[in-house]
Amino acid sequence: MKSFIKIIFGSCLGVVLAIFVLGFLASIATASLMTRGSAKPKIESNSVLRLELNRIMPEKTNNTPMPAYSLAEETFVGLQEALDCIEAAKSDRNIKGIYLAISYSSLGLAKAEAIREAILDFKDSGKFVMAYSGDYGYHQGGYYLASVADEVYLHPLGVVDFRGFGAVIPFFKDMLDKIGVKMEPFYAGKFKSATEPFRRNEMSEENREQTKAYLDELYMDFLNDIAVRRGMSSDLLRAVANNLGGRRAELALENGLVDGVIYEDEMMDLLRNQLDLKPKEDISFISLEQYSTARDKDRNLGAPGKVAIIYAEGEIRNGEEINGMITDDHYVKIIQKVRKDSKVGAVVLRVNSPGGDAFVSDEIWRELSLLQKDGIPVVASMGSVAASGGYYIACGADQIVCEPNTLTGSIGVFGLVPNIEELANDKLGIHVDTVKTGKHALGLSNPFYPIGEEQRQFIQESINNTYEIFLSRVAEGRKMSRDQVHEIAQGRIWTGRKAVEIGLVDRLGNLDDAISLAADLGELSDYRLVEYPFIKDPLMRLVEELTGQKTSRIEREVLSRRFPAAYDIIESLESMLQSGHPQARLPFDVPIL
Repeated sequence: MKSFIKIIFGSCLGVVLAIFVLGFLASIATASLMTRGSAKPKIESNSVLRLELNRIMPEKTNNTPMPAYSLAEETFVGLQEALDCIEAAKSDRNIKGIYLAISYSSLGLAKAEAIREAILDFKDSGKFVMAYSGDYGYHQGGYYLASVADEVYLHPLGVVDFRGFGAVIPFFKDMLDKIGVKMEPFYAGKFKSATEPFRRNEMSEENREQTKAYLDELYMDFLNDIAVRRGMSSDLLRAVANNLGGRRAELALENGLVDGVIYEDEMMDLLRNQLDLKPKEDISFISLEQYSTARDKDRNLGAPGKVAIIYAEGEIRNGEEINGMITDDHYVKIIQKVRKDSKVGAVVLRVNSPGGDAFVSDEIWRELSLLQKDGIPVVASMGSVAASGGYYIACGADQIVCEPNTLTGSIGVFGLVPNIEELANDKLGIHVDTVKTGKHALGLSNPFYPIGEEQRQFIQESINNTYEIFLSRVAEGRKMSRDQVHEIAQGRIWTGRKAVEIGLVDRLGNLDDAISLAADLGELSDYRLVEYPFIKDPLMRLVEELTGQKTSRIEREVLSRRFPAAYDIIESLESMLQSGHPQARLPFDVPIL
């Protein structure tokens, strides 16, 4: 009887707690909705659109990892939304100009160039664009964006960090040898350099060659873009960079990098003159995030057809849905959903990815090919990076469009197998013993034992087989022979402009160009855009975290925020080792701006 009463009491208590939690969440949801409805910013007359561009900018708004257990309504405006905002501001009577309050930018070259082009188009309206950096000066990427302004100003103690491009690649072989860890690398493609940090102490000649080639080409574009806006030659700019001609404010002014050296209050006075305001009168600034919320958006909801944009950004890996990553569980379902939508007449796959798991890449490639078999054309649009697995998922598209400074190609495969026998036995005192029913019963690799020659052959065979499948996918999609693809593959990275020349890409262009092309291929004259993936709001994420449907990411978030450089390396290494599948991805991501 006592047990029965306990069970009944426990059940009742559970129901009460559940009701309390649901009521709590419902009250939060109601408050959140009421806040959203009342907090829509107003675009005042005589306003200035203030662009700082120093935050993460995903391809799709908020498609980036978010903090766990958070209800914060922080918005990370996506690239396409940012471009739409700048275009809308061009004809918005309340927006009189753009103020670029920029010090550094983490956009990457392709995104930065897209923003610059949008601002150049904005200037055709006759409205002003002015730039100022009062936060220690312009980082190189920030200056690239600021250089498009009518006038560029700098704080008296600021600098213009103008120096050229470089790649810094860490190598771990000696460190691993010292602690008793040996990495067994397997790869297909002499330019596939992702395993080099674990088997060498310096870059191979092939890797040095390809890195130098694409850095030189990107740097030349970078110089030419700035030279046109600053009225200087690219040779002169190169000389300024080689002499660090922006290392002091007065040198930056003398070398033509900026138009004036002033304090922020003086900058505000210049803006007031542009706006015909009185001295010390408040300037009505509106941020990109605020303008994105406030502006009217014509979604053409009555259109009979749809063009679906699938944003594939981030690393490719197996598993469940994670914002800012391309996972098979999530993206296979997205493509299947699009395929079942009878109103979708064309698809644009927007890729910004260094690649990842080859198996997952093939799964996504397969689902896209089924779309095409159903008569739905697919156009791939490439952002800053669409390489290795990122190129794999795009190679079967009916048309491929990329930016001139997109990094693409890297058609190759690799795998890494760690061996910790020495670390375990000699340094930690850990020993293992085994019983097995056959010589391969423990698998082809075991971290406590060295790989035998026969196992090594089997693993390399798997890598080679995956590479051959990769080549066949590209050959089929690009209407080339296997040998033609192999000649330009082997893991080599190409710029977008070069990729067009060698046949990996059809044409240069941006996402808007790809959308227009997809609509033409789908014979759609009246259509609306639908975007995937769907980004869950903070409340939905909180419910998932509380109900245990997702693994907490708190530890990852702390590490990524406090030690971003170390976090990037750890994430890359983890993804290389965890899946057990061959990898089609770039080596460690190295910023070049």
